[in-house]
Amino acid sequence: MKALLLIDVQNDFVPGGALAVPEGNQIIPLLNQLQPSFDLVVATQDWHPRAHKSFASSHLGQQVFNTIELHGLEQVLWPDHCVQGTPGAELHPDLDTSRVEAIFRKGTNPEIDSYSGFYDNGHQKSTGLGDYLRGKGATQVYVAGLAGDYCVYFSAKDAVQAGFETFLIEDASRPISPEGFQQAKQELQRLGGHVVQSSALMGT
Repeated sequence: MKALLLIDVQNDFVPGGALAVPEGNQIIPLLNQLQPSFDLVVATQDWHPRAHKSFASSHLGQQVFNTIELHGLEQVLWPDHCVQGTPGAELHPDLDTSRVEAIFRKGTNPEIDSYSGFYDNGHQKSTGLGDYLRGKGATQVYVAGLAGDYCVYFSAKDAVQAGFETFLIEDASRPISPEGFQQAKQELQRLGGHVVQSSALMGT
């Protein structure tokens, strides 16, 4: 059974948003076209409380995109984004959610970031996504969305480690950094994941 994970297709991650991914809005029509080819469609949503420790504004004297150590983990300091209850945290209005059976929110603990849809960055707490997918009978997981080199990659990586046959849909994702995305794809393949194009999936 094939599941499609739509990662963080939210207003703050598209051009004009607080943490815009270049061309992030351009994948939305493709994500909509892909959905009928899957047995199960699930979405994730970055859902930060105000003053989240991943925000540069929560650290005196720190600049956006600086890197610090936070509870023993490397942490990029981001602009305030996807704050709970704000328009920026909402799923993009052009995203077709009629087939989305569940939405898993992440990044809710103010002390730790959560790139992956499966776990926080310290793997201390599960979102329940893995158990949900298994309960639905999913064996193959296809991951697409924003940003390709962060939340898409870390979600795909955790899907591999959870035992799912995992595919990152390259042209249905957009990265913050093209170089970072290249490294992420190579690392995912090294771990046993796959990188595919949407054209191979349409109508299957």
